[in-house]
Amino acid sequence: MDALDIWHLKHRNFIEEKTINPTTGRLTYTHAKLVSAYNSLRNNLPNLFTHKLYKHIGLPNTTNHLDGGVFSQLKKFIKLHQGLAKKRRVKFIDEMLSHY
Repeated sequence: MDALDIWHLKHRNFIEEKTINPTTGRLTYTHAKLVSAYNSLRNNLPNLFTHKLYKHIGLPNTTNHLDGGVFSQLKKFIKLHQGLAKKRRVKFIDEMLSHY
């Protein structure tokens, strides 16, 4: 967190540059994606390396097993059963996720 704050202070003028939007006439950040990335890091940094705090329980450092194993199966099910009522779909998903 300290290193990120030092980086922000060093590059503050560049990060906070604003430009007038020719369409709307409003001031917007010139480097909006950089501002967004910084804000995302600043807000989420406390949770980004949680796996290092819980090495003893084998917490994975990625969500690959969810993306490729759990969520892809749920997507396939939902696609196959498009007519399923929302209440039943939510119940099924809750049940599936409770096993992981």
